[in-house]
Amino acid sequence: MIRFVTIAAALLLSAGEAVAHGHESSSAPPPPTKSGAKELPAKVVTTGRGTVLADPNGMTLYYFDKDDSGNKSNCNGTCTERWVPYAAPGDAQASGDFTVIIRADGSKMWAYRYRPLYTSQQDKAPGEVNGFDPSNLWHIARPAF
Repeated sequence: MIRFVTIAAALLLSAGEAVAHGHESSSAPPPPTKSGAKELPAKVVTTGRGTVLADPNGMTLYYFDKDDSGNKSNCNGTCTERWVPYAAPGDAQASGDFTVIIRADGSKMWAYRYRPLYTSQQDKAPGEVNGFDPSNLWHIARPAF
């Protein structure tokens, strides 16, 4: 009998703690504040080809297989007419899986997991994935979950 009373008392105390800390509420907790949090340079969107990384305007981001060194872009000159490097501002700094690469012309661009990112001139609207061209070594950038 003493064991039963002890267990019942423990349950009542833990229930009281939950009520005291507001755990009985059915409302969702407030969203986290952005104070001090860095904005990531890309967002995750769903397209006809699944979940992809996109720029803030929703344009799909791509990577090039020949960009394999982790610290430079191999798409220069006429390549950038079709594949636009995803520009980073001059004061950009690495954040999470996103890094900054300095291009041959001195400009900065974003990279995801050390792969430089590009948008495709073939994509005309957010969510399009017309730049997907694995036969020419261009792939959709996807988030790592």
